[in-house]
Amino acid sequence: MSTNRRVFAEDFTIYRVAELKPLLLESLQGHDRIELDLSGVEHMDSAGCQLLMLVKREASAAGKVLAIAAHSPAVQSLIEFYNLAAWFGDPLVVAAQEGRSHHG
Repeated sequence: MSTNRRVFAEDFTIYRVAELKPLLLESLQGHDRIELDLSGVEHMDSAGCQLLMLVKREASAAGKVLAIAAHSPAVQSLIEFYNLAAWFGDPLVVAAQEGRSHHG
């Protein structure tokens, strides 16, 4: 299984999705597994979240796996807000629950 790990530091906002979409879809080409490192993403809005959902659907339709391998606080916050962690098959669910118990 070949893996393509892509690191993004751009904002995933409505102002950037048009340029990010082809980069993300291109990541799906020639690999079975795509890992997105979003730890450098400082800002994300609902348009950025929708773009990730689109790419996840495209990956699934092609029989590929898309995983978010690393998150910034902005990415984690939106994924939690929209309750999408389980949908993304995302390990941050465990980290988020652990974080709540420490701060709780």
